[in-house]
Amino acid sequence: MTKSYETALALKVPYSEGESIRRRLIEKGILRTQLKISKDKSFLYLPISFQPKEDASYPVVSMSFEVLEDPQRSYKELLDVPENLKALAPSSFDIIGSILLIKIPEELKDYRVEIGQALLTTHHHVETVCDVEPVSGEFRTRDITVIAGKSSYVTVHTEFGLQFEVDVKRTYFSPRLGGERRRIAELVKKDEVIVDMFTGVAPFPMMIARYSQPKMIYAIDKNDVAIRFARKNILRNKCEEVIEVIHKDAKQVDRIMSERNEKADRLIMNLPFLSFNFLPDAFHSCAHHSTIHYYEILSDEQLACRIEDIRTLTKEMGIILQSIDVHKIKTYAPREFYIALDITARNNHADVA
Repeated sequence: MTKSYETALALKVPYSEGESIRRRLIEKGILRTQLKISKDKSFLYLPISFQPKEDASYPVVSMSFEVLEDPQRSYKELLDVPENLKALAPSSFDIIGSILLIKIPEELKDYRVEIGQALLTTHHHVETVCDVEPVSGEFRTRDITVIAGKSSYVTVHTEFGLQFEVDVKRTYFSPRLGGERRRIAELVKKDEVIVDMFTGVAPFPMMIARYSQPKMIYAIDKNDVAIRFARKNILRNKCEEVIEVIHKDAKQVDRIMSERNEKADRLIMNLPFLSFNFLPDAFHSCAHHSTIHYYEILSDEQLACRIEDIRTLTKEMGIILQSIDVHKIKTYAPREFYIALDITARNNHADVA
């Protein structure tokens, strides 16, 4: 079963005090019991609606939590549909800010209003429920229909202390990549030059700006709507001094960097299904030593072929491939995975213009 995740505030408490604080938060109705408590070696992370005054001494962090399927609170229990169809109701969906996105199968399309109302009832912080089709095209947008709640496609999503304003119909954003964005930010070294070739509303650049110390981040996208939201989000999160938003086709990345007398130490290529077409352009804009975070949706068999494609391409371009590290981020479809390839390479032909 595919899991769903949501970013929320959390109270960070030591193990020794976790149980007593957990019970108190439940009694006060502050603990978000629909989210699974997270932990590391020393601390529990208790998802909360807000920080109570009596716990002000404990730090509050923003992080991604697994959404629990509570049988007594499941939206499926409220559905008035034939029993033979109820099993087809999706168990997985995404929540972006106050908007819930769910892919309703064809067999249940006649009942999608009922499904939307049930989801509103069981998710009190959700204001809009949408039936969605898969992401498609270079802009990574999708057909979306509001089926319950407010008729709005714009919301503000919170992630690791950052706020992203998103139009879920006209721009691409995935809450499931929150952990991946944070992972990349933690890899960035001081004074690196970063390029995000398909930035969307700019979540990768803002995460890096907040949690690393880059020299500069160039956020590129050809979708004018995404660029407009990216600029708003960068101002909202006070990242404007270190991020430049560029409304151009990523095929021009080498020219864009040459005009700025820069080469990229690290590039982000989050455009599944089409990323490989842009890989030569990415390598042309790389510094002598660089890392490319390349994303694609692949089966295990396709992954092996893609790695061989990358080896062939770098050899043809005279680039020394040093390593390819594979990270399976999430299941996309049966036997297909959303995969990150961390490609490190040396470009002996890299010269700053």
